[in-house]
Amino acid sequence: MNIDLPEKRYYKIGELAKAFDVNTSLIRFWEKEFDIIKPKKNGKGDRMFTPSDVQNFQLIYHLVKEKGFTLDGAKNKIKKAPKKTANTHEVIQRLEGVKAELLKIKNEL
Repeated sequence: MNIDLPEKRYYKIGELAKAFDVNTSLIRFWEKEFDIIKPKKNGKGDRMFTPSDVQNFQLIYHLVKEKGFTLDGAKNKIKKAPKKTANTHEVIQRLEGVKAELLKIKNEL
């Protein structure tokens, strides 16, 4: 899944929920379930997610929503080979971007 977020230092929970097309409750749930999500909190206690957190959410979303992993399965996959899992996800995203560009070019012809 390609998400459309402006490049920022921190993202609010509502921005993430909208970008991933999920409820904020799912974002909070995944935050509690997955150790790789560690948002900062501002003075009011609002969660502020970093670009790294966004990448981790993309990985979790990919494993759970697109690949059909259970939460435990996704946790195990990330724990066993975090770098390999993240790199594989990045490659898939890049290929999807290339595919979208090629389809765009094809449709213009």
